[in-house]
Amino acid sequence: MAKNIVILIIAVVLVTINMSVYTISMTEQAVITQLGKPVKNVEEPGLHFKTPFIQKITKFPKQLLDYDSAPTEILTKDKKNLLIDNYAKWRIIDSLKLLQTVRDVNGAQSRLDDIIYSEFRVELGRHDLADTISITRDEIMRLVTERSNEKAKAYGISVLDVRIKRADMPQEIANSIYNRMRTERERIAKEYRAQGKEEAQKIRAKTDKEKIVLLAEAYKKEQGIRGEGDAESIKIYAKSLEKDPEFYSFIRSMEAYKILFKEKSTIILPPDTEFFRFLKESK
Repeated sequence: MAKNIVILIIAVVLVTINMSVYTISMTEQAVITQLGKPVKNVEEPGLHFKTPFIQKITKFPKQLLDYDSAPTEILTKDKKNLLIDNYAKWRIIDSLKLLQTVRDVNGAQSRLDDIIYSEFRVELGRHDLADTISITRDEIMRLVTERSNEKAKAYGISVLDVRIKRADMPQEIANSIYNRMRTERERIAKEYRAQGKEEAQKIRAKTDKEKIVLLAEAYKKEQGIRGEGDAESIKIYAKSLEKDPEFYSFIRSMEAYKILFKEKSTIILPPDTEFFRFLKESK
């Protein structure tokens, strides 16, 4: 009987010692609660003691934690909806305060979601969509980080960095903008085609005009050369007529007969014509 009592006492002592001792690793911090009420932070790694049965240990991570939220629509200054997908790096700096306010890591994540998106709504509401996407993004992220960190301290949290992972327009707005861009590009293409057609018509009209001018000048030169030739021909005939009028008259008659005979015409000539006289003399 006495032996059993000794064993029981030893067991109770061992259990009590086991419940009194706890360890904190390099990546952990803890809060001691007494009868459900947080009373003390424990941040130093190593072996620690607590009052058994009365005090309990709640451990929290000490390393950097990731916050990655679902995309949310935010309204910009120019009344455009922007789909923001962001992430943040944060850590617990006061586990006692965190336990008192948001209870655990999940509660801290939920509170960070409220804080960060609230700051994004405020800051993006001060900028137009174009500035948000390109020019002022770094400045926006810096301001949101600073303000979120100030508000998060009340919950024992330090926000080290907030980043915009993606900033897109909602699909229906993106489609609308794409359609407007396509319409604008088609309009510009039509303008270029119209300008090209107009220039082609101008060039064609100029070419036709130059062609008409060149043809007119060529015809003018042709008529001039022909007139000079006709004048020279008349001059030569006139000189020939002066030297031998009868021969010239005979030649003219022969040419006329040649043209008439070529057309297979029937001609009745009197016997005293020059043609018959020429035939008689040639025998």
